[in-house]
Amino acid sequence: MKTLICTLLLYNFCFSQNTITLPKNGTPPKATISDSSFLEGHWKGEHFGGLIEEIWTAPEGNSSLFTFRLVIEGVVNFYEIGHIIEKDNSLVLQLKHFDASLNGWEEKDETENFKLVKKEKNKLYFEGLTYEKVSNIELSAHVLVKNEDGTTEEITFNFKKE
Repeated sequence: MKTLICTLLLYNFCFSQNTITLPKNGTPPKATISDSSFLEGHWKGEHFGGLIEEIWTAPEGNSSLFTFRLVIEGVVNFYEIGHIIEKDNSLVLQLKHFDASLNGWEEKDETENFKLVKKEKNKLYFEGLTYEKVSNIELSAHVLVKNEDGTTEEITFNFKKE
């Protein structure tokens, strides 16, 4: 399943409907952690044949913390833990993946890092990853993933607020 979920792409020049990248030598837009406040809450949905769940804390201390888990047939498949932080007058989303036993996928001191590309009210575009508040009870995450055969595709995770 790990290869199905795939490693998120940081720099991909394929154009997708909801995910974008910074132009070469582009500068991330100015933003503060309060721009991520629409993410706060407990969100659940279904994907990959199981339950997906994300929990976001309120922006505090120049960061907003999140956890993610995928549960298939009553068994945890994997977790993510991460945050959005203020960096260089903009935002960066950083995350790490863990298997069901909390063994990390990334090296000990490494994270997946996604620079902010664009911001709109209730929508943040990071490199290859976009969060969109669709309504007061709906959140979508659009993720650019690399498949086992080397192709890329955009996957959308739809969540409802608990």
